[in-house]
Amino acid sequence: MTFGALIVGGPLGLACATYLAEYAGKKRKIFLKPALELLAGIPSVVYGFIGVVYVVPFVREFFGGSGFSLLSTSIVLGVMILPTVISISYDSLMSVPRQYREGSLAMGATKWQTIWRVIIPSAKSGILASFILGMGRAIGETMAVIMVAGNALKVPTSILDPLRTLTSNIALELAYASGDHRLGLFSTVIVLLVIIMILNYIANFVVRKRVIR
Repeated sequence: MTFGALIVGGPLGLACATYLAEYAGKKRKIFLKPALELLAGIPSVVYGFIGVVYVVPFVREFFGGSGFSLLSTSIVLGVMILPTVISISYDSLMSVPRQYREGSLAMGATKWQTIWRVIIPSAKSGILASFILGMGRAIGETMAVIMVAGNALKVPTSILDPLRTLTSNIALELAYASGDHRLGLFSTVIVLLVIIMILNYIANFVVRKRVIR
């Protein structure tokens, strides 16, 4: 589910950040950037409601199944991580020295070639950080996932199958769990913690390697 959210929100967020940094004029930036950042303040239950009303019927009609599925969840979470990806990627793109752009254009490169070959590689570390933070947001999300995923107690074999995530399982069962059941839920928390620690280690390793190069 997390990687599905990245597939949806990662490229879209980077494209939005690139447009804001390289193509949008000052007036558009004044309007668009606060509007995009405002998405981060919307409660997750609102995203879940929009997913149930619009995304689930869309998936059901065009792809089949019940609509409450891995695909629907990935789409909703992809939209939810957009503010994080856009904001950090935009700051990273804007931090690239202006001389890089001017030097590339002076050598005959087009604006798109400059962005693709010079600016984005130079801002790669910040862009990667935005993806990792987006993954952290997706992994920790609970309410919207409960509303859209279907909460089926099985491992999905298709993107159209319903599923139950680790966070959803904790939220749904902790209220009445006791004994070994409760211990199992605490074990789930430890698994989530280990996953996040591994992701942070990988991100730090890749960023550090990039800086050394």
